[in-house]
Amino acid sequence: MDTRQLLEAVQQLAWIDTGELRCAEAGHMAGHVCLTASADTSLSALLEELSNRFGRPRTLVVDGRRDPAVTERSGLPLLEPFGERLVEMHAWSCRSRWVGCGTTHTGDGLRPILLVAERADPAAGGIPTGVSWVDRVVAVTGWDADLTHPVDWAAVENRLGTALPGDYKRLAEIFGCGAFDAYLRFDVPNAGIPSFDIVRQTEWLAQWVKEHDIRLWKPYEVFPAPGGLLEWASSEQGHSFYWPTEGSDPDQWPILATEDDYRVWERFDGSTAEFIYRMLTDPQHPFSTARYFDIHWFFRY
Repeated sequence: MDTRQLLEAVQQLAWIDTGELRCAEAGHMAGHVCLTASADTSLSALLEELSNRFGRPRTLVVDGRRDPAVTERSGLPLLEPFGERLVEMHAWSCRSRWVGCGTTHTGDGLRPILLVAERADPAAGGIPTGVSWVDRVVAVTGWDADLTHPVDWAAVENRLGTALPGDYKRLAEIFGCGAFDAYLRFDVPNAGIPSFDIVRQTEWLAQWVKEHDIRLWKPYEVFPAPGGLLEWASSEQGHSFYWPTEGSDPDQWPILATEDDYRVWERFDGSTAEFIYRMLTDPQHPFSTARYFDIHWFFRY
């Protein structure tokens, strides 16, 4: 298959529920499908196209050395079909699937490989009672709890002119900029993409409202007006999610959500992490993704 055909096959396997995956490669067990790349397939081009579709990958194997921290939760099913022959492997999660791309040793030298493997529900064993809402979001998405996106919060909050909720800050450092279930776009400082950067977007919006005397958010005003709305997330479907910055304790800020016509507002009295967790797991949540996905993930931009 050429690159276009490979990408179409991956897209179908990742997004359409095809049941148990069975590989046609001799000696390979069920649970994955290997896709045969043509000899002239460019690995770098394939990695770039996959990253455009599935976000930033995790690197599981480099120069034949496997990350010792790789587990079932972080992409192990992508490694098992190849054993010690693997030279390189990058992984993406998407719903109930892993997507993997890399190279392996063959009798004729190095060969590019592309496969889709089944991904178990990272929360299948249950979530321990008493853990924080942040830890619940980490558990249900199968994400690593390492702080991969360090932020100078003193500088950020000084530039914004306000403190930010503590659980939001921890989520931002763990997840970085991306989207939960490829739906809720999560804005963070230093995002690399200006419209996804909470600081630059807040400053731009405040300036735009000031210059054009915009009143779209009535009866609310936009931050930095006292108690004004500060946007921290949005969706491809046109929803926007804000904190009304009321009171001196940002950990007590509720969440307000609206569609792109700003006519109807939904209020959620809870923390940012609780909102995200309930959105992922509660089918009755007004912005639920649980109605569409049984297994959840984070799409890292």
